[in-house]
Amino acid sequence: MRKYIIKKLLIFIPALFTIITITFFLIRLAPGGPFDKDKNVPPEVLKNLEKYYHLDEPLYKQYLRYIVNIAKFDLGPSFRKPSYSVKEWIILRLPISMELGFYALTFALLIGMPCGLISALKNNTTIDVIITFLGIIGICIPSFVSGPVLSLIFGIKLDLLPIAGWDLPQQKILPSISLGLIYSAYITRIFRSSLIEILNKEYIRTAKAKGLSPTRILLVHASKGALQPVVAFLGPAIANLLTGSFVVETIFGIPGLGREFVDATFNRDYTMIMGIVIFYAVLILIFNLLVDIIQGWLDPRISYDQSL
Repeated sequence: MRKYIIKKLLIFIPALFTIITITFFLIRLAPGGPFDKDKNVPPEVLKNLEKYYHLDEPLYKQYLRYIVNIAKFDLGPSFRKPSYSVKEWIILRLPISMELGFYALTFALLIGMPCGLISALKNNTTIDVIITFLGIIGICIPSFVSGPVLSLIFGIKLDLLPIAGWDLPQQKILPSISLGLIYSAYITRIFRSSLIEILNKEYIRTAKAKGLSPTRILLVHASKGALQPVVAFLGPAIANLLTGSFVVETIFGIPGLGREFVDATFNRDYTMIMGIVIFYAVLILIFNLLVDIIQGWLDPRISYDQSL
């Protein structure tokens, strides 16, 4: 196990380096710059700003300087929020996105797992058809559609819930549902398919022949194998949920990390964009590693000694 984790961590370094490199040059290919919106800035002040942030240097020098800073765990200052460093701003906004992600994940699991279980146990029945149909609809409806629709129905038409803000408990319901809806649909379909496959395995039929109760067969013998695809899906999904949804946070006016990324993109805040991308990439890599470890626990046939 230890060797496997070390090998995985060593792979993280070139993967993260590649992400940093591609992102660094891509954002500078986009037209405009961090200070283009400041129309009334005198040319000499603009020149001093570019010098202060090293934007007057050749691109390769800017890149090498940034790599050196990253090696020191320094994400640099924000171009548009000079009183904060990128690291400080991420720490400030991250708890809000994590809270939203936690609520959305809880909603997705509470809806997706029972629906997948019922659909698998009622395979090829009317209930299964209805749940499968609703799951397809949930996957096909993106959050930039479900968010406004939920706001229109429950916020404006019925006037039951607020449609913006993040201070009151009731303000957190619609964004959590909007963000978690598509994940609940995925979990339903993945768990259903996996459980149906497991229930048709030879060892399940053997357990039935021995007279074991359906509950024991389901909880003890079938659940571990059926959860493996769900766990594999939840790895990158949790990272995405924890960093928040760009669309959902923007629609509902939530001051989280996702909305900050959107603002940084419009403002060409290079360091803020880079910092959030790096943070998101690290989360993805870490959760993928955790998924591999959990899958090994769920399925003893997986050998870490032969991996990689």
